[in-house]
Amino acid sequence: MREQRRALVGTVTSDKMDKTVVVTIERVTRHPLYGKVVRRNKKYKAHDEQNSCQVGDVVRIRECRPISKDKKFFVEEILQRAVQVDEANV
Repeated sequence: MREQRRALVGTVTSDKMDKTVVVTIERVTRHPLYGKVVRRNKKYKAHDEQNSCQVGDVVRIRECRPISKDKKFFVEEILQRAVQVDEANV
């Protein structure tokens, strides 16, 4: 049986590369000593075959074989599209 691969949900922060997006994952944890809620961010590069993701999209990325030096995830699905603002009417 195939092992379960990690799936993470995050926001696309960059789509300037070809077939690659940068996804920021935010997790909320408690500080071990002080108990304060701390937000931690980590960026992952993910493979986007159709170049369909845009900045601001909420996506699910899944772990896969290494595609390049930094890319070890691929975009499984786009959960929510970014809201497009028409700057001419603003």
